[in-house]
This record gives sequence, structure tokens and C-alpha cells, in this order.
Amino acid sequence: MRTEEILAAIATGLWRWDNAAGTVTLDGEAARLLGLPAEPGVYRESAVRSRFHPVDWNEIYGVVNLAVAEGTLAEARLRIVDERGRVLRTVRSRSRPTYPAGHGAESYVLMGTLQEVAEPRPGATAAHTSITGDWRRSREAFLLDAGRALAEARSTQEVLRVAASLSMPGFSPDGLAVFGAAGERLTIIGHHGHSTGDEEPFTDMPLETDYPAAEVVRTGRAIYLPSPDDYRSRYPATWPLARRFGRQSWAFLPLVSAGRTMGAWMAGFRHPVAFSPDERAVLTTVARMLAQALARAGVAETERELSLGLQRSMMPSLGPDIPGMTVAARYIPTGGGLQVGGDWYDMIPLPTGRIALVIGDVQGHDVRAAGLMGQLRIALRAYASEGHRPDAVLSRASRFLSGLTEAYEDLGDGDGDEATAPRFATCLYAEVDPVGGTLDIARAGHPDPVVISVDGTAVIRPTEGGLPLGIEEDSDYPTTRVVLEPGETIVLCTDGLIETGGHDLATGWARLRPVLEQPVEDLEKLADALVQAVHGPTSHYTTGPLADRREDDIAVLVLRRESTTTRVAQPRRTAMTIAQAEPERVAVARQQLRELLHDWADPDQVDSAVLMLSEMATNVLVHTDGDALMVAEAAGERGERRLRVEVADASDELPHKRRPGEMASSGRGLVLMELLADSWGVDPRGEGKSIWFELYEPAGPGKDAKAQAPDDGSGAG
Repeated sequence: MRTEEILAAIATGLWRWDNAAGTVTLDGEAARLLGLPAEPGVYRESAVRSRFHPVDWNEIYGVVNLAVAEGTLAEARLRIVDERGRVLRTVRSRSRPTYPAGHGAESYVLMGTLQEVAEPRPGATAAHTSITGDWRRSREAFLLDAGRALAEARSTQEVLRVAASLSMPGFSPDGLAVFGAAGERLTIIGHHGHSTGDEEPFTDMPLETDYPAAEVVRTGRAIYLPSPDDYRSRYPATWPLARRFGRQSWAFLPLVSAGRTMGAWMAGFRHPVAFSPDERAVLTTVARMLAQALARAGVAETERELSLGLQRSMMPSLGPDIPGMTVAARYIPTGGGLQVGGDWYDMIPLPTGRIALVIGDVQGHDVRAAGLMGQLRIALRAYASEGHRPDAVLSRASRFLSGLTEAYEDLGDGDGDEATAPRFATCLYAEVDPVGGTLDIARAGHPDPVVISVDGTAVIRPTEGGLPLGIEEDSDYPTTRVVLEPGETIVLCTDGLIETGGHDLATGWARLRPVLEQPVEDLEKLADALVQAVHGPTSHYTTGPLADRREDDIAVLVLRRESTTTRVAQPRRTAMTIAQAEPERVAVARQQLRELLHDWADPDQVDSAVLMLSEMATNVLVHTDGDALMVAEAAGERGERRLRVEVADASDELPHKRRPGEMASSGRGLVLMELLADSWGVDPRGEGKSIWFELYEPAGPGKDAKAQAPDDGSGAG
């Protein structure tokens, strides 16, 4: 006897469901069980689907997906219906997914059996009950998914959206409502499956009302209403309000959090539900998870509102416009959801008519950092309003912060508690003269500003600095003057903009340079673009070399001196003083020149310029007693630019060209300039001298720039 004959004798059929092809292959017995002609055949999925109860067909997908994910058997009980929708029989399906070779993981074939079971009787109608064979397993999968989704919801509206999307195994509701309690009144927190305005009769309802949700809130006990007759008999006063929605069953469950009934959850069904013990267990578990999610969301929203209010109070607006200048600012907190941190910016009107721009960063991302930031900001405003110069303002602020941290430390227990440990702050204070475009900058351990020239070149502007605030009570903060030409922009920021994503100062600025050099007229768009470069989608592809990639708070302050003329390419300039006592600033000058020439066509010329600058500056420090003043300027259109670098000193002694021997340690400076520069010279001045060189950018790669250099008649070189 064949296997098919044995299976047919025990009323068991074989079926094969090809998910990719959308076909179902049935043997004769399986076709008979499904109400089709009792002969083998291949059917479209739609033809077989029409033979299953619609609810069962939807539920079988959950069972199958679980079996596909776990590689286990998919078991289900399915009701077979005729053309009128009457139940003919119930069959049990047991199948296992297989994966055809050469197809993706989403393509599978279900192969299994169909067998008739005894219930229900043909043509019988009854309240809808659970029909999945492995119903408890499906329930556990559903509860795991529901718990995960509710745990990830961050606001009340997200919780309500998740609750509305839950598809319970075997008895999904079509309408939901979440009720809260305010005093002695019932309120509606949210609803789903209803039209706008449907909630009005239930809004602000007294808790004494004869209404299921009100009773649940009063007693803390669930109420199940399997039929309209049950609803009408138990709550005749409010039945007319519920009747118009056309539902057949209702469940009202308490929302309990921390032992307190905070509201009620209503689930309404358009089909009859018997509310079996298993179904009640699912509803009770969902209600418990929903209550916890709503409680978490409420706490998070309260904290968020408090932190945003604190942020608004601590982050002042930029105030009145600065004549002839435009300012934009951004603050992005990343303190683990706290929404406040130690970074800040400020704009302070001064008694002299000038404006002070302040940006800083208090160590830490906690509430104490935010509190210290607020106190320090107020102190800085007070010192600035008294008319002190930038260096004096920062010196007083350092003394103030040092005193604050000592006071906190005295409150501690001496065990090095983080909450009372000393804190420091970095800060940059700039006094702006809107008329002359000058900024007198004092810096306390803060990143240097970036100046964007009219042609879009962004260069880090080195400034004098001192220790971060709060390290020492008496610290000096030298002042550096920066002049903004019309159309130029200066960018001040905290280290979070540079270092977030595992970057150091070098790679962080390299990431921001393309954004800084984009031709953007609107400073607000520039500020947004800088933040997006760090926190936007593209930031995930620009991680830095450091292993520590934690995020940091970000504060950005952008100032532009407006130009009344059409913006044209202006010469790029940079200047700095190299003191005898600071020979290490020669390296800073070299780096500054490289940044000035970052888009120069010939890299070899850039290396030559850096070498000649280093020789000129070092000669001043070695052979004179004065300081060196370096001025570099690149002028002209790209591809035809001229670089001129001058180093001036106060000595009247002119350099002499020498012929150094093979072992000589000096005397090669002028020889190098003669070999590398397109032109060079020494200009005596009223007091001292200036030695200079020029390089001419080649028009294209591979061209000999020296051959193109014009003869300026200087006689140099």
C-alpha cells in the first residue's frame, strides 16, 4: 500500500506551499479537506486562501514566521469555510520550512500534512476562540515582541502607537483607548480605531459614572464583556455611548504601576471573544507592560521638560544685532538624555559699546556640570559688565571657579566622590569691535578659533592661551588681536564639535574643513551644517582613529563681518609674532603656512615654502636679540596665485650669502632661497629689515613654476 493511500485512510492530506512562487500543491485528500475537488493539483495561493477563515489566515503568518526563524515545526488549527463563509471543518496543519538551493533566506517552502479535527460542527457559529495549535508558543512570541516594542517607546504618543499596532494571537482588537485619572475625573490619554471627536463623551467623566473604565479605575479589577447583552445589562446608563461603535466584545483592564492604579485600558473587538483564561492572561500581561511603558514615558517626558526648561534658562538668546556683523549659534547636548551639560555660549553687551563673545566647556556631562556652567556664565557676565579687559575677565573667572570647586570638595566625604571632585572649565573670551572688525581674544585651554577668508579658505588662527579655568587661582591669560576683514568669518566651538566620533584635533578639523569651506551666505545654514557633519547621517562614515568614540556636548558660535561690496577673491593673509622666548612657535608658523596653502597646486612648492620660512624665522632667533614677525599672503586666482612670505626683525644687520663647507652647520639659508624661491630679497626698513621670498603657482600639474616667474626687477635670486 502506498503512503498516500495510508494517509488518505486516516483522513490526512499532504500539502506543499511555495512562498516564492505563490503556489500550493495538494494531494487529493488535502484538496478534499480544503473544500476543493478531491484530486491532486497545483493551486494559486489566492485560491487556497479563500478556503481559510480570514482571521486564521492572518494568524498563520505569525506561526510560520516563528517556525522559519527558529527552524522548527509550524503547527496551527485552521477553520475551513465555504463560499458563504460558513465553517465546514477544522483542520490541523503540521509543516516544516525548507529552503530551496540558490534562493535567498526569504524564499522557503512549507511541506507538511493536513488532518481533520473534531471541532467545530459543520455550520456551527460560536464566539471566536483561539485556533492556533501551538497557541501558547505563539502567545509567548507575541509577548516578547510587545515587551520589546513597549520598552523602546520614549514618549506617551510612541507607547500609544505601539499599543495600536499590537496584533494579539487569535483575537486582535480593532479599537483601543487608554484612560487616565485626574483627581475624581476620568480622562482620555489616547485612542486608536476611532474618529476625531468620538472621545468627547468620555472626556472628563466623573469616576462615579456607571462606565466600565471608571469602575476599573475605582476598584483596580478588570472587566470583561463578551457580548453586547453583557454590556447592556451591566452598564445600561452608558451602553448607548458604546453601541454606536458596533463592537461585539470589550475588555477593560487596570493600568497598575508601582502598586497604584493609574488608569484603564480598553480593547474593543468587532468579533465575539469568549475571553478564555489564556486570552485573559495575554490581555493582563499586555496591560501590565502598557502601564509600565506609560509610567516610564511620563517620567521621561517630565525630565525632558525640566531639562529643556533648564537649558532654555541657561542658554541665552544672542540678544540684539551687532551693527555690521552677523552671529549664529548652536548648542547640542549629548549628556545621555539629560539634555543639559557643561557647554555654553554667551553674547554680552559691554559698557564701551563693544560686544563680548564667550564660549566654554565645564568638565563633565552631569547636573553638577550644568550647575557650575550656570554659575560661571553669570560670573563672566558680571566681570565683563564691569568693563574689565579679556585677560582680567578670565583671571577673575578662574579664581571664582577655583573657589566654587573648593567649596564642593569641602562638602564631600574625602573619598574622591565624582559629585564633589574639583572641576575645571575651558573658555574663550573675545571682545569684538564692530567698527574696526577686531577681536581681542583671551583663551583658557580652549580650542583655537578658525577664520574663514572671503574666498572660503578656513585656517586655524593660533592665539595666546593659559590654563583652563579653575586649575590655579592666579593664572595669566595673554590677549591676541585678530582682525576680521569685510566678508571674513570666525568660528568658535567647544571640543565636542572636533573630537566627537573618536577624532583628535588634527582629524577633527580635517573632517570639518569641507563644511567650513563651502560657499554659504547664511550663517544659520553654516552652523547647521557643522552640527550635521558630526551628528548627521554622514558622520557615521567619518569616524576618527581613536578608540574612545563617545559623544560630547557641542557649542558653536559663528561671527561674520559683513561686506557692502560684492564678494570677490581677496588675498589670503596670516601673520604671527615669534618671540625669542618661544622658539616652539616656529612649528606653529610652519603649520599655519601649510593651512594657508592647503589647496596650492604644487605640493613641492608648499614644502619649499615651509622650509624657507623655517630658515628665515630660525635665523632671526639665532642671530638677533629681537622677535620675528611673520606675514604670509597668497593673492590671485587659483592656478595663477602668488605667495609672498616676509619675516621682519628689528636688527639692521643684513644677511650675507656664504659658501658653507660640507661639514658646516649653518650658512645655507640664502643658498636654499636662491634655489627654491621664484624671487627673494632683503628690504632695509627704518628700524630693522625684512627678508622675503615669492613663489608662483603653476597653471597646471607638471609645469615648471620657476620658468614662468615674472622678472620683478628686484635683482633677487
